[in-house]
Amino acid sequence: MKISVIGTGYVGLVTGVVFAQLGHKVICMDKDRGKIENLKKGIMPIYEPGLKDMAVKNHDEGRLFYSIDIKEAVQKSDLIMIAVDTMPKENWQTDLGSVKSVAKDIAKYMNGYKIVVNKSTVPVGTGNLVDKIIKMNQKKKFKFDVVSNPEFLREGQAINDTLRPDRVIIGSDNPSATIKVVQLYQDMNTVIKITKLKSAELIKYASNSFLATKISFINSIADIAEMTGSDVDEIAEGIGLDRRIGREFLNAGIGYGGSCFPKDVGSLIYTAKELGYDFTILKEVKRLNEDRINRFFSRIKKSTNLKNKTVSILGLSFKPNTDDLREAPALKLIKLILGEKAKIRVYDPVAMENAKKILKNTVEYSENMNHCVNKSDIVILVTEWDEFKNADLKSIKSLMKGSYFFDGRNIYEPTIMKNLGFKYFSVGR
Repeated sequence: MKISVIGTGYVGLVTGVVFAQLGHKVICMDKDRGKIENLKKGIMPIYEPGLKDMAVKNHDEGRLFYSIDIKEAVQKSDLIMIAVDTMPKENWQTDLGSVKSVAKDIAKYMNGYKIVVNKSTVPVGTGNLVDKIIKMNQKKKFKFDVVSNPEFLREGQAINDTLRPDRVIIGSDNPSATIKVVQLYQDMNTVIKITKLKSAELIKYASNSFLATKISFINSIADIAEMTGSDVDEIAEGIGLDRRIGREFLNAGIGYGGSCFPKDVGSLIYTAKELGYDFTILKEVKRLNEDRINRFFSRIKKSTNLKNKTVSILGLSFKPNTDDLREAPALKLIKLILGEKAKIRVYDPVAMENAKKILKNTVEYSENMNHCVNKSDIVILVTEWDEFKNADLKSIKSLMKGSYFFDGRNIYEPTIMKNLGFKYFSVGR
């Protein structure tokens, strides 16, 4: 099938590369000329394990193309995937400006029947909006169908999630369009769930909001565990053994970040409000998550003085295996620590360049973990990279000037850390 993907952000680029890998002819289109030129040279705009090699291979073999020409992307494809940015406004209403703009361009350049697929995470009803915009702006009245096919990619595991998804959701009100989109996934050994157009749109928000709820719930249990001398990891294991609940997303810590959970929770709350429903449970999930960094920071301040101390921050990205700093807990924590007149040294395996654009000269940048902790008074672990999990803790302790170690992701065993001489603090243990 001839596919065009409009937008080469995380979702668009990974989706386009994987469908090319599966044998389809794919045009990845973006209005950012610099990004497209870099992609043609094999320079990826994001860090994602396995993405560069797969992209270069399929580009070289003539299945994957990059373009800044929306007309070319529309007219040379049978199926057009909209994968543009839908970040929220200040009130958490989803900004559909880019989606609307693409819909107008599709209408303008349409030269035959097209299937328009929304991959971007959009509020319920957006599919109907796209349909309306295309009909209003068509120069010639070609037939088309709009389908919702939300993505469920995890940054750091996006290639595998696209090739081996837990499920594929296809929302459409036209059976023939549904069948054509199903064909894209027919070689994947996965469940394909066909729904109404609006149901598919709501499934994406509901999925991410439910996972966010699990995280905020276990973090609240962690707070109780700290007060009672319990161990939240043991509690999470006990809860997770119940097959109705499961162990995933029951890892206590300093809260979720990234571009998906905060955005989708906020957007669903806004959508509910517009419909006249007060989504109180989700409001509390959001509030609890926003308070995690403040709570963790208060614990640090209560344990030790920060003024004029050297504080090492291990991990900047919002999760491992990505360079994404959107809504990253580390950035919020750094801002609070700087307010205490501490000197901050940071290290992340892949997010350093992105961090420099944001933090600029407010912190010192380290080339590796050892340099970061050298002569440090306090170490704070924020992101659970494997490099940190496998670190030589004895060596880390010998390099430090002080002994305070705050583990925001519970990756170390408290007894081991204390036996090594650390004044060790974790979450809910």
